[in-house]
Amino acid sequence: MDLPGDEFPPGAEDEWLEMMERSFNEPETKPTDRCPKKIIPRTKLCRGINNRYCVLIVKEVCINREEEKHVTITPSLEGDDKELCILKDDCTKMKGYARFIKCPGDIIHLEGSCALENTWTITKDSGYLILYPDLLISGTSIANGIRCLRRSVLSEKFKVCDKGSRQMLVGTVLHDIFQRATTRAFTNDVLQELAINTVHGPKYLKEMYQLNLNQNDIMEEVQEYLPSFSKWASDCLTPSTKQHPFRSKQSLTEEIKQPTSATQVSEFLDIEENIWSPRFGLKGKIDVTTKVKIHQKSKTLFKTMPLELKTGKESNSIEHRSQVILYTLLSQQRREDPEAGLLLYLKTGTMYSVPGNHLDRRELLKIRNGLSFYLTKIVQKSESKNVNREIKLSSLPPVIADKQACRFCSQMQNCALYNRSVEQQSESCYIPPEMIPVIEKETEHLKESHFQYFSLWYLMCSLEAQLKDSKMGRSNIWMMSSSEREEDGQCVGNLLRTAAVEAISESQYLHCFQRISGDIPGTNLMSGDRVVVSGEESHLLALCTGYIKDVSTKSITCILDRSLAKLPENTVFRLDHEEGGGGLDSHLGNLSKLMENSASSAKLRDLIIDFRNPCFVQHLSSILPHNAKDTVANILKGLNKPQKQAMKRVLLSKDYTLIVGMPGTGKTTTICTLVRILYACGFSVLLTSYTHSAVDNILLKLKKFQVGFLRLGRTQKIHPEIQRFGEEEICRAKSIISLSSLQELYDSRPVVATTCMGVNHPIFTRRRFDFCIVDEASQISQPICLGPLFFADRFVLVGDHQQLPPLVQSSEAR
Repeated sequence: MDLPGDEFPPGAEDEWLEMMERSFNEPETKPTDRCPKKIIPRTKLCRGINNRYCVLIVKEVCINREEEKHVTITPSLEGDDKELCILKDDCTKMKGYARFIKCPGDIIHLEGSCALENTWTITKDSGYLILYPDLLISGTSIANGIRCLRRSVLSEKFKVCDKGSRQMLVGTVLHDIFQRATTRAFTNDVLQELAINTVHGPKYLKEMYQLNLNQNDIMEEVQEYLPSFSKWASDCLTPSTKQHPFRSKQSLTEEIKQPTSATQVSEFLDIEENIWSPRFGLKGKIDVTTKVKIHQKSKTLFKTMPLELKTGKESNSIEHRSQVILYTLLSQQRREDPEAGLLLYLKTGTMYSVPGNHLDRRELLKIRNGLSFYLTKIVQKSESKNVNREIKLSSLPPVIADKQACRFCSQMQNCALYNRSVEQQSESCYIPPEMIPVIEKETEHLKESHFQYFSLWYLMCSLEAQLKDSKMGRSNIWMMSSSEREEDGQCVGNLLRTAAVEAISESQYLHCFQRISGDIPGTNLMSGDRVVVSGEESHLLALCTGYIKDVSTKSITCILDRSLAKLPENTVFRLDHEEGGGGLDSHLGNLSKLMENSASSAKLRDLIIDFRNPCFVQHLSSILPHNAKDTVANILKGLNKPQKQAMKRVLLSKDYTLIVGMPGTGKTTTICTLVRILYACGFSVLLTSYTHSAVDNILLKLKKFQVGFLRLGRTQKIHPEIQRFGEEEICRAKSIISLSSLQELYDSRPVVATTCMGVNHPIFTRRRFDFCIVDEASQISQPICLGPLFFADRFVLVGDHQQLPPLVQSSEAR
């Protein structure tokens, strides 16, 4: 199973939010308007196993009537230490490695022969070229790109648009049951116990609530698979006394292609093993890491192999096999080349062995390079030499000519939207004729002004994200030593795990680390920060991720998503601040939702893009319930005249209200009072702001007035006095393990509070609010501010447009 999204989409959003919150009080640094003249990027270049070369010159050469592409490269920031990479055979053709090597300044990683001094040779039979290897891409994204590269690119961009499905949830539950069984047994009794505990436990309640599914229905579907689990175990998990080892449907490698060879899974080494591979630009989580015994007539071989689980139809499809092949590459980050992997269909219990030959790996890495090209080259500048060159969005991979595939594609709307908004503005845009009516029908509800709005904000968000990506540099985790990172306060290295690992809950393990010698050095890491835990040895990169619970001069305590107890006690660790990416997920997801063909999106487009004036009712008597008038009158007594007028306008509004106030004029008090009045009138309220602290400042005032509210978000990010109102704490205290109890919690609180980035929570799939209040709205970019507005009939924006604007670091986006 692959990492969800870019490896840590929720964490990346939280880290960007944290960075923005800290930045509000920091002086702004004015970036240069000019691009650097050097083509050498701000990337650590080097030789070695994780080599990084910068492309200087790309030249086509014909030798003995054979076309070659000669790429001059350098491992030096100065660019004076040059080497040559020769791409031969089909590597030079349109589908070869050279297809996406176009620009001086591109970063590549090379695997292959360097027989001649400072000369690499990549052919169809040997070597690999990885474009932008520091962009780690999941195996699922690459496999999905086999038939349509455009869909994979869009899926990476619009991750939050994937709302999940019953099939996906059942698949996840079955994975979980199988993985738990690897530590117990595959007997019927054990499988039944695991199924009941998994389906009726708290782990998947939110997903079931989001999809409006019943636990009993899920259990019924899960039951259909359990006999196949036992069948597979009977065939494949062979104890020493087993007489008939399982014969895989395909041989593993050339070495064992013999009629007498058979494969047994002899041991389960790990589940959900997290691997980042900077060599191949890949990332993923291997469902099950197994030790395999391969029986031959004359000898027995042992291999450590990835086992990929599939819950769908037994197809042995190219996409499924490709994922396994990519996991054989991933595995090389931790151990020797497994040469093959295993593919198990849980519905039937049938297992295939999938060889990881060079040809298949090469073709998949070419697709990966295509993805990295389109995910990196988001914007382009005109070829004019003018300093103020036009900046525009780049085209995506071409639209495929397959109406049937597009009909069921989850990215169909975004595909058509990007084509109409961006690509069709270019004269060179080509669309297969049969797809033109499909694209037009998908976007027929939108106006030209809507396309312009989408393309403008997509461009500005992309420029900002590119700058943040270049500054944050997740690649520093594997390209810099812990001592180098410690100088910037972004890492603590040379740590040993102390005390026993404590299991707090599912996927939450408490770890304590201490320095091998001396105190913990001064660091920027603090409680609540997201961290990546690695070993100091390079092959132990990104063992797990989690959050810091506490930092002192003597120790660091973390809550991690995996237990490190199985590793040797003398394993030396490092903790790196996980800064995430540019955080475009919420921005683009909200832009996409704004363009949906729905009533709520149409209303917001009308108000925000087309500037329709808001409407108001004439009389308060039609709004205020009779039994709430005295309560409202008492609440209003403590307000001044402008504040009372603001309350009245909000109550009369049918669309939206803007409340503007200078610093110190009581905006927070006004919001608190407004929530009390709306609560007294029986209205439901969604309370949001950009930062956790802004949300909690209002709640700290509100909790004195016995207003029932629910605070969403991670406990570590919530103010200590508000944590008892948090969802996590309430679920823990009340031991909520049933859908009815969870739904009662979500429905019982008329006021729900979260950050603008927290509106992807499952509660918003089934609840709609009468009012949404956004505090500090003037400091929030429009795409982020849109998020909570989709879930309310009316909204209130509170802020000061003459105070701090949204923090925008990109001079081009400004």
